[in-house]
Amino acid sequence: MYINSEVTDDVVLRGVGSEVHGVQVGHDDPDDIIGDLKNPELFQYGDETMQAWMEGRLSDDIVAEQRKVQEAELIIFQFPLYWFSVPAIMKGWMDRVLTQGFAFSLQKMYNNGIFKDKKAMLSFTTGATQTMFRPDGINGDINVTLWPLQNGTLHFCGFQVFAPQIFWSPAHCPPTVRTAMLDGWRARLKGLLAEKPLTFAPCELFDLSFQGGFMLRPKAKEERESQPYGLTTGHHLGKPLPPDNQITAPSSGENSAN
Repeated sequence: MYINSEVTDDVVLRGVGSEVHGVQVGHDDPDDIIGDLKNPELFQYGDETMQAWMEGRLSDDIVAEQRKVQEAELIIFQFPLYWFSVPAIMKGWMDRVLTQGFAFSLQKMYNNGIFKDKKAMLSFTTGATQTMFRPDGINGDINVTLWPLQNGTLHFCGFQVFAPQIFWSPAHCPPTVRTAMLDGWRARLKGLLAEKPLTFAPCELFDLSFQGGFMLRPKAKEERESQPYGLTTGHHLGKPLPPDNQITAPSSGENSAN
């Protein structure tokens, strides 16, 4: 049983009314842009793709993928955890499809982001066991591992990010355990859209100017001084990390950063 294939089959996802699309794009390429470059002497992918997006000059494959994003209510990224991140082809999809202007801008990011009314989540398999990704495990805290993807990519574009679905070391599990993993995933999918998203620090806590350095406002830091934990996994403020900030959504009535 190859579980990354199993979790995206007709029974699991299409069976609950979802569409399944494979990653079809590769890495950054000047051919992503139709027509002349804005600055051919100094190619800057972000600037060039933003200009091309504004003028309708992105390549057809990127436009097709962006249309899928626009139409989606929820995007689930299914992959095997690879070098503590997504595989190269999925990273290429993120780089090419989530272009500046379409997915983010300096004015529209994080909780004020372009996709703030959409949901996204990671669903992935690991080669390592769950204990290896504990704070005292050899791979370190899984919350730290997930911060760049969940905060730096998904939430940066505005997505409300659901807690990840992690299939721990399925290659080393007996068939009965792998079957139970899939059964649990099916059950979760049925009520997924009713879940609360993960907690992130809202932009309003920061001075969003170059003069202010996009830093946490003094008042926000002062209010956190009496708390036992930092705001989030990334905004720890020198304090212990809030427990399971990147793998568990806050329960009802629980204090959150956003």
